[in-house]
Amino acid sequence: MVCSALRRVIHVHICLARKASHARRGYQHQARDSRPAASVLPAQVAPGSVVELLGKSYPQDDHTNLTQKVLSKVGRNLHNQQHHPLWLIKERVKEHFYRQYVGRSGTPLFSVYDHLSPVVTTWQNFDSLLIPADHPSRKKGDNYYLNQTHMLRAHTSAHQWDLLHAGLNAFLVVGDVYRRDQIDSQHYPVFHQLEGVRLFSKHELFAGIQDGESLQLFEQSSRSGHKQETHTMEATKLMEFDLKQTLTRLVTHLFGDGLEIRWVDCYFPFTHPSFEMEINFHGEWLEVLGCGVMEQQLVNSAGAQDQIGWAFGLGLERLAMILYDIPDIRLFWSEDERFLKQFCVSDINQKVKFQPLSRYPALINDISFWLPSENYAENDFYDLVRTIGGDLVEKVDLIDKFEHPKTLRTSHCYRITYRHMERTLSQKEVKHVHQAVQEAAVQLLGVEGRF
Repeated sequence: MVCSALRRVIHVHICLARKASHARRGYQHQARDSRPAASVLPAQVAPGSVVELLGKSYPQDDHTNLTQKVLSKVGRNLHNQQHHPLWLIKERVKEHFYRQYVGRSGTPLFSVYDHLSPVVTTWQNFDSLLIPADHPSRKKGDNYYLNQTHMLRAHTSAHQWDLLHAGLNAFLVVGDVYRRDQIDSQHYPVFHQLEGVRLFSKHELFAGIQDGESLQLFEQSSRSGHKQETHTMEATKLMEFDLKQTLTRLVTHLFGDGLEIRWVDCYFPFTHPSFEMEINFHGEWLEVLGCGVMEQQLVNSAGAQDQIGWAFGLGLERLAMILYDIPDIRLFWSEDERFLKQFCVSDINQKVKFQPLSRYPALINDISFWLPSENYAENDFYDLVRTIGGDLVEKVDLIDKFEHPKTLRTSHCYRITYRHMERTLSQKEVKHVHQAVQEAAVQLLGVEGRF
Protein backbone atom coordinates (compact mmCIF):
# COMPACT_ATOMS: atom_id res chain seq x y z
CA MET A 1 0.00 0.00 0.00
CA VAL A 2 1.05 3.61 -0.26
CA CYS A 3 2.15 3.73 3.40
CA SER A 4 4.76 0.98 3.09
CA ALA A 5 5.87 2.33 -0.24
CA LEU A 6 6.51 5.69 1.36
CA ARG A 7 8.91 4.19 3.85
CA ARG A 8 10.92 2.56 1.09
CA VAL A 9 11.29 5.74 -0.90
CA ILE A 10 11.19 8.51 1.67
CA HIS A 11 14.31 10.04 0.19
CA VAL A 12 12.28 11.28 -2.78
CA HIS A 13 10.34 13.71 -0.55
CA ILE A 14 12.52 16.72 -1.24
CA CYS A 15 12.48 16.50 -5.04
CA LEU A 16 8.74 15.76 -5.20
CA ALA A 17 7.92 18.60 -2.82
CA ARG A 18 9.96 20.92 -5.03
CA LYS A 19 8.04 19.67 -8.06
CA ALA A 20 4.70 20.30 -6.36
CA SER A 21 5.91 23.71 -5.24
CA HIS A 22 6.85 24.58 -8.81
CA ALA A 23 3.42 23.46 -9.98
CA ARG A 24 1.80 25.79 -7.47
CA ARG A 25 3.45 28.94 -8.76
CA GLY A 26 0.77 29.39 -11.38
CA TYR A 27 -1.99 29.24 -8.78
CA GLN A 28 -1.29 32.16 -6.49
CA HIS A 29 -4.64 33.79 -7.22
CA GLN A 30 -6.78 30.68 -6.71
CA ALA A 31 -9.23 30.12 -3.88
CA ARG A 32 -7.64 28.42 -0.93
CA ASP A 33 -8.96 24.88 -1.51
CA SER A 34 -8.46 24.86 -5.26
CA ARG A 35 -4.70 25.01 -5.24
CA PRO A 36 -2.51 21.90 -5.18
CA ALA A 37 -1.57 20.63 -1.75
CA ALA A 38 1.64 21.68 -0.05
CA SER A 39 3.04 18.16 0.00
CA VAL A 40 2.52 15.03 -2.05
CA LEU A 41 3.25 12.92 1.01
CA PRO A 42 0.80 11.55 3.58
CA ALA A 43 1.04 12.88 7.09
CA GLN A 44 3.38 10.09 8.23
CA VAL A 45 7.05 10.63 7.41
CA ALA A 46 9.03 8.54 9.89
CA PRO A 47 8.60 5.85 12.52
CA GLY A 48 7.82 7.31 15.92
CA SER A 49 6.19 10.44 14.55
CA VAL A 50 2.69 11.59 15.45
CA VAL A 51 -0.35 13.12 13.79
CA GLU A 52 -1.51 16.34 15.47
CA LEU A 53 -5.23 16.72 14.96
CA LEU A 54 -7.88 18.76 16.80
CA GLY A 55 -5.59 19.38 19.75
CA LYS A 56 -4.58 15.74 20.25
CA SER A 57 -1.56 13.66 19.22
CA TYR A 58 -1.84 10.22 17.65
CA PRO A 59 1.25 8.01 17.21
CA GLN A 60 1.68 6.82 13.65
CA ASP A 61 2.18 3.21 12.60
CA ASP A 62 1.89 1.04 9.51
CA HIS A 63 -1.84 1.82 9.29
CA THR A 64 -1.40 5.59 8.99
CA ASN A 65 -2.49 6.74 5.53
CA LEU A 66 -3.71 10.32 5.97
CA THR A 67 -2.80 12.97 3.42
CA GLN A 68 -2.39 16.70 3.98
CA LYS A 69 -5.25 17.23 1.54
CA VAL A 70 -7.64 15.34 3.81
CA LEU A 71 -6.23 16.74 7.06
CA SER A 72 -6.83 20.27 5.75
CA LYS A 73 -10.58 19.53 5.64
CA VAL A 74 -10.90 18.35 9.25
CA GLY A 75 -12.57 21.03 11.33
CA ARG A 76 -14.13 22.89 8.39
CA ASN A 77 -17.60 21.62 9.43
CA LEU A 78 -19.47 22.86 6.38
CA HIS A 79 -22.72 21.54 7.88
CA ASN A 80 -22.43 24.15 10.64
CA GLN A 81 -21.61 27.16 8.44
CA GLN A 82 -24.69 29.34 8.32
CA HIS A 83 -26.26 29.64 4.86
CA HIS A 84 -24.02 26.98 3.36
CA PRO A 85 -26.19 24.60 1.25
CA LEU A 86 -25.29 21.65 3.52
CA TRP A 87 -26.29 23.72 6.55
CA LEU A 88 -29.62 24.49 4.86
CA ILE A 89 -30.35 20.79 4.36
CA LYS A 90 -29.39 20.00 7.96
CA GLU A 91 -31.58 22.80 9.32
CA ARG A 92 -34.55 21.72 7.22
CA VAL A 93 -34.27 18.16 8.51
CA LYS A 94 -33.88 19.40 12.10
CA GLU A 95 -36.89 21.67 11.79
CA HIS A 96 -38.99 18.83 10.43
CA PHE A 97 -38.11 16.46 13.27
CA TYR A 98 -38.54 19.16 15.91
CA ARG A 99 -42.03 19.98 14.67
CA GLN A 100 -43.28 16.48 13.87
CA TYR A 101 -42.01 14.61 16.91
CA VAL A 102 -42.64 16.18 20.31
CA GLY A 103 -42.19 14.50 23.68
CA ARG A 104 -44.69 14.42 26.52
CA SER A 105 -43.17 17.55 28.06
CA GLY A 106 -43.65 19.49 24.84
CA THR A 107 -39.96 19.51 23.96
CA PRO A 108 -38.54 17.94 20.77
CA LEU A 109 -38.33 14.15 20.95
CA PHE A 110 -35.11 14.01 18.92
CA SER A 111 -31.89 15.54 20.19
CA VAL A 112 -29.26 16.69 17.66
CA TYR A 113 -25.49 16.19 17.79
CA ASP A 114 -23.56 18.04 15.10
CA HIS A 115 -20.25 18.83 16.81
CA LEU A 116 -18.92 15.33 17.58
CA SER A 117 -15.26 14.80 16.72
CA PRO A 118 -14.63 12.96 13.44
CA VAL A 119 -11.77 11.05 15.09
CA VAL A 120 -13.11 7.74 16.36
CA THR A 121 -11.68 4.39 17.37
CA THR A 122 -11.83 1.46 15.00
CA TRP A 123 -14.05 -0.21 17.62
CA GLN A 124 -16.57 2.64 17.32
CA ASN A 125 -16.47 2.65 13.52
CA PHE A 126 -16.66 -1.12 13.01
CA ASP A 127 -16.92 -3.43 16.02
CA SER A 128 -19.70 -1.54 17.80
CA LEU A 129 -21.75 -1.91 14.61
CA LEU A 130 -21.14 -5.67 14.35
CA ILE A 131 -18.96 -5.29 11.25
CA PRO A 132 -16.85 -8.47 11.02
CA ALA A 133 -13.07 -8.29 11.36
CA ASP A 134 -12.62 -9.51 7.78
CA HIS A 135 -15.28 -7.25 6.26
CA PRO A 136 -13.99 -5.39 3.16
CA SER A 137 -15.23 -2.04 4.51
CA ARG A 138 -12.32 -2.09 6.98
CA LYS A 139 -9.65 -2.01 4.25
CA LYS A 140 -6.95 0.65 4.40
CA GLY A 141 -7.70 1.24 0.75
CA ASP A 142 -11.17 2.52 1.66
CA ASN A 143 -10.54 4.45 4.91
CA TYR A 144 -8.31 7.10 6.46
CA TYR A 145 -6.45 5.72 9.47
CA LEU A 146 -4.53 7.80 12.01
CA ASN A 147 -3.11 4.53 13.29
CA GLN A 148 -4.22 0.98 13.96
CA THR A 149 -6.73 2.01 16.66
CA HIS A 150 -7.94 5.45 15.49
CA MET A 151 -9.36 6.74 12.23
CA LEU A 152 -11.49 9.43 10.66
CA ARG A 153 -15.05 8.13 10.86
CA ALA A 154 -16.35 6.53 7.69
CA HIS A 155 -19.97 7.10 8.75
CA THR A 156 -21.89 8.89 11.47
CA SER A 157 -23.08 5.46 12.65
CA ALA A 158 -19.78 5.33 14.55
CA HIS A 159 -21.53 7.31 17.32
CA GLN A 160 -24.64 5.13 17.61
CA TRP A 161 -23.44 2.85 20.39
CA ASP A 162 -22.09 5.65 22.58
CA LEU A 163 -25.30 7.67 22.40
CA LEU A 164 -27.46 4.61 23.07
CA HIS A 165 -25.21 3.66 25.97
CA ALA A 166 -25.72 7.18 27.38
CA GLY A 167 -29.44 6.43 27.59
CA LEU A 168 -30.69 8.33 24.53
CA ASN A 169 -33.54 6.80 22.57
CA ALA A 170 -34.16 9.34 19.78
CA PHE A 171 -31.40 11.38 18.18
CA LEU A 172 -29.90 12.80 14.99
CA VAL A 173 -26.14 12.89 14.36
CA VAL A 174 -24.69 15.16 11.67
CA GLY A 175 -21.04 15.34 10.67
CA ASP A 176 -18.24 15.06 8.16
CA VAL A 177 -17.19 11.54 7.16
CA TYR A 178 -14.12 10.34 5.29
CA ARG A 179 -13.65 7.64 2.67
CA ARG A 180 -11.05 6.94 0.04
CA ASP A 181 -12.89 6.72 -3.25
CA GLN A 182 -12.86 7.35 -6.97
CA ILE A 183 -12.59 10.87 -8.38
CA ASP A 184 -15.56 12.32 -10.23
CA SER A 185 -18.25 14.95 -9.85
CA GLN A 186 -20.22 12.79 -7.38
CA HIS A 187 -17.40 11.61 -5.07
CA TYR A 188 -15.07 13.41 -2.67
CA PRO A 189 -12.90 12.04 0.15
CA VAL A 190 -14.88 14.14 2.64
CA PHE A 191 -18.66 14.34 2.68
CA HIS A 192 -21.40 14.82 5.25
CA GLN A 193 -23.98 12.46 6.68
CA LEU A 194 -27.07 12.77 8.82
CA GLU A 195 -27.98 9.77 10.97
CA GLY A 196 -31.26 9.15 12.77
CA VAL A 197 -32.05 6.59 15.49
CA ARG A 198 -35.21 5.89 17.46
CA LEU A 199 -35.90 3.22 20.08
CA PHE A 200 -39.32 1.97 21.20
CA SER A 201 -40.41 0.19 24.34
CA LYS A 202 -43.17 -2.42 24.17
CA HIS A 203 -45.71 0.13 25.43
CA GLU A 204 -44.63 2.80 22.91
CA LEU A 205 -44.69 0.49 19.90
CA PHE A 206 -48.00 -1.21 20.59
CA ALA A 207 -49.85 1.82 21.98
CA GLY A 208 -53.10 2.29 20.08
CA ILE A 209 -52.97 -1.23 18.61
CA GLN A 210 -56.05 -3.35 19.32
CA ASP A 211 -55.16 -6.03 21.90
CA GLY A 212 -51.67 -4.56 21.95
CA GLU A 213 -51.21 -5.62 25.57
CA SER A 214 -50.88 -9.24 24.43
CA LEU A 215 -48.23 -8.52 21.81
CA GLN A 216 -44.52 -8.96 22.46
CA LEU A 217 -41.33 -7.36 21.12
CA PHE A 218 -39.13 -10.41 21.47
CA GLU A 219 -39.13 -14.13 20.87
CA GLN A 220 -36.62 -16.88 20.24
CA SER A 221 -37.04 -18.16 16.69
CA SER A 222 -35.03 -18.37 13.49
CA ARG A 223 -33.75 -15.50 11.36
CA SER A 224 -35.41 -14.99 7.98
CA GLY A 225 -35.21 -12.47 5.20
CA HIS A 226 -37.99 -10.51 6.90
CA LYS A 227 -36.96 -10.42 10.57
CA GLN A 228 -34.30 -11.11 13.18
CA GLU A 229 -34.37 -14.24 15.33
CA THR A 230 -35.10 -12.22 18.48
CA HIS A 231 -37.94 -10.06 17.09
CA THR A 232 -41.56 -11.03 16.72
CA MET A 233 -43.10 -10.55 13.30
CA GLU A 234 -45.61 -8.07 14.76
CA ALA A 235 -42.86 -5.89 16.22
CA THR A 236 -40.80 -6.04 13.02
CA LYS A 237 -43.68 -5.04 10.79
CA LEU A 238 -44.70 -2.15 13.05
CA MET A 239 -41.08 -0.93 13.17
CA GLU A 240 -40.79 -1.15 9.39
CA PHE A 241 -44.06 0.75 8.98
CA ASP A 242 -43.05 3.51 11.40
CA LEU A 243 -39.59 3.84 9.83
CA LYS A 244 -40.88 4.11 6.27
CA GLN A 245 -43.66 6.50 7.29
CA THR A 246 -41.14 8.71 9.12
CA LEU A 247 -38.82 8.86 6.12
CA THR A 248 -41.63 9.36 3.61
CA ARG A 249 -42.75 12.41 5.61
CA LEU A 250 -39.18 13.69 5.66
CA VAL A 251 -38.56 13.52 1.90
CA THR A 252 -42.03 14.92 1.23
CA HIS A 253 -41.08 17.87 3.45
CA LEU A 254 -37.86 18.34 1.48
CA PHE A 255 -39.08 17.72 -2.07
CA GLY A 256 -42.80 18.53 -1.90
CA ASP A 257 -46.03 16.58 -2.37
CA GLY A 258 -46.57 14.11 -5.18
CA LEU A 259 -43.13 12.54 -4.90
CA GLU A 260 -42.97 8.95 -6.17
CA ILE A 261 -41.06 6.71 -3.75
CA ARG A 262 -40.00 3.09 -3.83
CA TRP A 263 -38.19 0.83 -1.35
CA VAL A 264 -35.43 -1.59 -2.29
CA ASP A 265 -34.32 -4.44 -0.03
CA CYS A 266 -30.61 -4.27 0.76
CA TYR A 267 -27.99 -5.39 3.30
CA PHE A 268 -26.23 -3.53 6.13
CA PRO A 269 -24.32 -5.33 8.89
CA PHE A 270 -26.06 -3.31 11.63
CA THR A 271 -29.73 -3.48 10.51
CA HIS A 272 -32.13 -6.23 9.43
CA PRO A 273 -34.34 -5.99 7.53
CA SER A 274 -32.64 -3.17 5.61
CA PHE A 275 -33.89 -0.88 2.85
CA GLU A 276 -32.84 1.86 0.49
CA MET A 277 -35.25 4.61 -0.46
CA GLU A 278 -35.36 5.73 -4.08
CA ILE A 279 -37.25 8.74 -5.38
CA ASN A 280 -38.39 9.50 -8.89
CA PHE A 281 -36.96 12.95 -9.50
CA HIS A 282 -37.37 14.50 -12.95
CA GLY A 283 -38.02 11.07 -14.42
CA GLU A 284 -34.95 9.40 -12.89
CA TRP A 285 -34.89 7.00 -9.95
CA LEU A 286 -32.32 8.19 -7.39
CA GLU A 287 -31.20 6.45 -4.17
CA VAL A 288 -31.31 8.98 -1.33
CA LEU A 289 -30.89 7.06 1.94
CA GLY A 290 -30.43 3.71 3.65
CA CYS A 291 -32.28 2.44 6.72
CA GLY A 292 -33.47 -0.58 8.66
CA VAL A 293 -34.44 -2.21 11.94
CA MET A 294 -31.41 -2.11 14.21
CA GLU A 295 -29.68 -5.37 15.03
CA GLN A 296 -30.86 -6.29 18.52
CA GLN A 297 -27.37 -7.46 19.46
CA LEU A 298 -26.15 -3.87 18.97
CA VAL A 299 -29.04 -2.43 21.00
CA ASN A 300 -28.54 -4.98 23.80
CA SER A 301 -24.79 -4.35 24.03
CA ALA A 302 -25.51 -0.64 24.55
CA GLY A 303 -27.75 -1.40 27.52
CA ALA A 304 -31.22 -1.02 25.96
CA GLN A 305 -32.26 -4.69 26.12
CA ASP A 306 -35.95 -3.93 26.62
CA GLN A 307 -36.24 -1.75 23.50
CA ILE A 308 -36.26 -2.18 19.73
CA GLY A 309 -35.00 0.44 17.29
CA TRP A 310 -34.69 1.70 13.75
CA ALA A 311 -31.95 3.77 12.13
CA PHE A 312 -31.39 5.65 8.89
CA GLY A 313 -28.56 7.54 7.23
CA LEU A 314 -28.48 10.02 4.36
CA GLY A 315 -25.84 12.04 2.56
CA LEU A 316 -26.23 15.82 2.76
CA GLU A 317 -24.30 16.42 -0.47
CA ARG A 318 -26.47 13.92 -2.27
CA LEU A 319 -29.66 15.68 -1.22
CA ALA A 320 -28.27 19.16 -1.85
CA MET A 321 -27.08 18.25 -5.34
CA ILE A 322 -30.57 16.96 -6.19
CA LEU A 323 -32.56 19.71 -4.47
CA TYR A 324 -30.45 22.67 -5.59
CA ASP A 325 -29.22 21.26 -8.91
CA ILE A 326 -25.53 21.53 -7.95
CA PRO A 327 -23.53 19.65 -10.62
CA ASP A 328 -20.13 19.10 -8.95
CA ILE A 329 -19.41 18.00 -5.39
CA ARG A 330 -16.25 20.15 -5.28
CA LEU A 331 -18.45 23.26 -5.26
CA PHE A 332 -19.42 22.63 -1.64
CA TRP A 333 -15.84 23.54 -0.66
CA SER A 334 -15.77 26.71 -2.74
CA GLU A 335 -15.33 30.06 -1.03
CA ASP A 336 -16.41 31.92 -4.14
CA GLU A 337 -19.08 34.44 -3.15
CA ARG A 338 -20.87 33.81 -6.45
CA PHE A 339 -21.62 30.32 -5.15
CA LEU A 340 -22.19 30.99 -1.46
CA LYS A 341 -24.46 34.04 -1.78
CA GLN A 342 -27.01 31.99 -3.72
CA PHE A 343 -27.90 30.19 -0.47
CA CYS A 344 -28.22 33.26 1.76
CA VAL A 345 -32.00 33.02 2.16
CA SER A 346 -34.22 34.41 4.89
CA ASP A 347 -36.30 31.21 5.04
CA ILE A 348 -34.52 27.85 5.09
CA ASN A 349 -37.44 26.30 3.19
CA GLN A 350 -37.19 28.83 0.37
CA LYS A 351 -36.66 27.14 -2.98
CA VAL A 352 -33.18 27.65 -4.38
CA LYS A 353 -31.94 26.66 -7.83
CA PHE A 354 -28.21 26.96 -8.26
CA GLN A 355 -27.18 29.29 -11.06
CA PRO A 356 -23.98 27.85 -12.54
CA LEU A 357 -20.81 29.84 -12.46
CA SER A 358 -19.16 30.28 -15.84
CA ARG A 359 -18.20 26.85 -17.16
CA TYR A 360 -14.47 26.94 -17.73
CA PRO A 361 -12.89 24.56 -20.26
CA ALA A 362 -11.41 21.24 -19.19
CA LEU A 363 -7.87 20.09 -19.92
CA ILE A 364 -7.35 16.35 -20.27
CA ASN A 365 -4.12 14.42 -19.76
CA ASP A 366 -3.61 10.66 -19.76
CA ILE A 367 -1.17 8.66 -17.66
CA SER A 368 -0.17 5.03 -18.30
CA PHE A 369 2.01 2.75 -16.22
CA TRP A 370 2.83 -0.87 -15.45
CA LEU A 371 1.56 -1.95 -12.04
CA PRO A 372 3.93 -3.31 -9.41
CA SER A 373 3.75 -7.04 -8.76
CA GLU A 374 1.89 -6.48 -5.49
CA ASN A 375 0.40 -3.90 -3.09
CA TYR A 376 -1.22 -1.64 -5.70
CA ALA A 377 -4.69 -0.23 -5.02
CA GLU A 378 -6.55 2.19 -7.26
CA ASN A 379 -7.55 4.32 -4.28
CA ASP A 380 -3.85 4.89 -3.53
CA PHE A 381 -3.48 6.43 -6.98
CA TYR A 382 -6.65 8.51 -6.57
CA ASP A 383 -5.39 9.82 -3.22
CA LEU A 384 -2.05 10.72 -4.78
CA VAL A 385 -3.78 12.64 -7.60
CA ARG A 386 -5.99 14.50 -5.12
CA THR A 387 -3.02 15.37 -2.93
CA ILE A 388 -1.02 16.87 -5.80
CA GLY A 389 -3.78 18.27 -7.99
CA GLY A 390 -6.19 19.35 -5.26
CA ASP A 391 -9.58 20.50 -6.48
CA LEU A 392 -8.19 21.24 -9.93
CA VAL A 393 -8.90 17.58 -10.66
CA GLU A 394 -12.48 17.14 -11.79
CA LYS A 395 -12.37 13.40 -12.37
CA VAL A 396 -10.10 10.44 -13.02
CA ASP A 397 -11.24 7.58 -15.26
CA LEU A 398 -9.56 4.21 -15.72
CA ILE A 399 -9.91 4.03 -19.50
CA ASP A 400 -7.80 0.98 -20.33
CA LYS A 401 -6.37 -2.19 -18.78
CA PHE A 402 -3.83 -4.33 -20.60
CA GLU A 403 -2.12 -7.58 -19.65
CA HIS A 404 1.06 -8.41 -21.54
CA PRO A 405 0.65 -11.89 -23.07
CA LYS A 406 4.26 -12.90 -22.32
CA THR A 407 5.24 -11.16 -19.08
CA LEU A 408 1.66 -11.17 -17.68
CA ARG A 409 2.31 -7.69 -16.33
CA THR A 410 -0.72 -5.40 -16.08
CA SER A 411 -0.87 -1.85 -17.37
CA HIS A 412 -3.41 0.82 -16.43
CA CYS A 413 -4.22 3.98 -18.36
CA TYR A 414 -6.03 6.76 -16.50
CA ARG A 415 -7.56 9.89 -18.02
CA ILE A 416 -7.29 12.90 -15.68
CA THR A 417 -9.64 15.80 -16.31
CA TYR A 418 -8.44 19.13 -14.91
CA ARG A 419 -10.91 21.99 -14.60
CA HIS A 420 -10.82 25.05 -12.36
CA MET A 421 -14.24 26.09 -11.10
CA GLU A 422 -13.39 29.81 -11.01
CA ARG A 423 -11.02 30.53 -13.92
CA THR A 424 -9.43 29.12 -17.07
CA LEU A 425 -6.41 26.88 -16.68
CA SER A 426 -3.50 26.93 -19.10
CA GLN A 427 -1.92 23.78 -20.46
CA LYS A 428 1.42 24.94 -19.04
CA GLU A 429 -0.03 25.08 -15.53
CA VAL A 430 -1.61 21.65 -15.87
CA LYS A 431 1.58 20.21 -17.34
CA HIS A 432 3.52 20.97 -14.15
CA VAL A 433 0.85 19.31 -12.00
CA HIS A 434 0.58 16.30 -14.30
CA GLN A 435 4.34 15.78 -14.32
CA ALA A 436 4.32 15.86 -10.52
CA VAL A 437 1.62 13.16 -10.58
CA GLN A 438 3.73 11.03 -12.92
CA GLU A 439 6.86 11.29 -10.80
CA ALA A 440 4.99 10.66 -7.56
CA ALA A 441 3.27 7.58 -8.99
CA VAL A 442 6.63 6.08 -9.91
CA GLN A 443 8.35 6.95 -6.66
CA LEU A 444 5.56 6.38 -4.16
CA LEU A 445 3.46 3.59 -5.70
CA GLY A 446 6.24 1.61 -7.34
CA VAL A 447 4.73 1.71 -10.83
CA GLU A 448 6.78 1.79 -14.03
CA GLY A 449 5.85 4.76 -16.17
CA ARG A 450 4.83 4.48 -19.82
CA PHE A 451 5.03 8.23 -20.42
